[in-house]
Amino acid sequence: MDQRADHDDLGETAEKPQEPAGPREDEARPQEAPEPGVEAEETSQEPPAPPKKKRSLLRIGLLILAALGAGGGYLYFTTRDIQSTDDAFTDGRAVTIAPQVSGLVVSLDITDNQFVRKGDALVHIDPRRYLQDRDSAKGALDVARAQLEGLKLGVEIARKNFPAQLEQAQAQLASAQAAAAKADADYQRQKSLPKQATTQQEVDAATAALRQAQAQVLLSQAQLDAATPVPQRIGQANADVGRLTGQVEQAQAQLDQANLNLEWTVVRAPQDGWITKRNVEVGSYVTPGQSIFSIVSPDVWVTANFKETQLERIRPGQEVDIEVDAYPQLKLKGHVDSIQLGTGSKFTAFPPENATGNFVKIVQRVPVKIVIDSGLDPALPLPLGISAVPTVRLK
Repeated sequence: MDQRADHDDLGETAEKPQEPAGPREDEARPQEAPEPGVEAEETSQEPPAPPKKKRSLLRIGLLILAALGAGGGYLYFTTRDIQSTDDAFTDGRAVTIAPQVSGLVVSLDITDNQFVRKGDALVHIDPRRYLQDRDSAKGALDVARAQLEGLKLGVEIARKNFPAQLEQAQAQLASAQAAAAKADADYQRQKSLPKQATTQQEVDAATAALRQAQAQVLLSQAQLDAATPVPQRIGQANADVGRLTGQVEQAQAQLDQANLNLEWTVVRAPQDGWITKRNVEVGSYVTPGQSIFSIVSPDVWVTANFKETQLERIRPGQEVDIEVDAYPQLKLKGHVDSIQLGTGSKFTAFPPENATGNFVKIVQRVPVKIVIDSGLDPALPLPLGISAVPTVRLK
């Protein structure tokens, strides 16, 4: 067996060709620098991952999917009962202030962006002309009142004295007529007597007495005629009283207007608010209706332009959380007050006309008024027109 083993070893040795004694080719040749990327490609070939590593990657993927699903579900259930928009702005009432009378501004009691109270004096207009108008109207009223009182007094006296004057005139006429009748009888008797029974002197005396009595009758008749139309004269006097009463009322109205114009020389605040857009200075000449500044009311609300697809569940009275970009620290609470019955584009100066041409459907936005209930800070008044983000709670 030892010989067979030796024989096998010799056979294997005989089968191998003998290598030359010189240096090996791969050892003698200098090693070339590998090209960039080539070695990486050659060395990056790794053996396939074992099944354990594949299972780990699968678990990670499943965990990621589960997390995404949970997040999506949470987002859905927490946002399905709210509607929000960033197309919202603060809004309010800005009252334009204009003087009621014209004149030169002599003093100002306000500055830009100052807060004023209702009734505060803001602008003073030169009052001298209006003082003169008031005094003139007051004098005209006094004259009209005096004339009216005098006429009323005359009418009252005539009413009281008319019956007595009429009776006196009637009595005087009757007495004069009786005296005239007696004088006529005496004259006729003297005239019928024979000349021997009377004298010419007696006839002349009877004639004179008759004429005097007749004259007295005429005078008494004239007095009676003068006393008879007193009621008509009283009626005319009453008409004059009515006319003068109208003049007195007109003079009173002129005086009231003069006092009102004088009061209007001081421009006062009609409401609480902040002064904005002031364009008046001392020395400016202002006229009625001229805008001199505006007052922004502290009552501010939010106008939110929701898409028409968001209005399905929005109703007045729903609670609203409001964030303001200018003051992130403010957490405002409010409620939906009303929904405008028309899109914003419908009330523009030139509303869109879709009856002609090609039509491209665009989601419309509808203004929703949101009233702020709490959370406002008096030290941080909200300017009109700043951006807000309301979130309506639909439940």
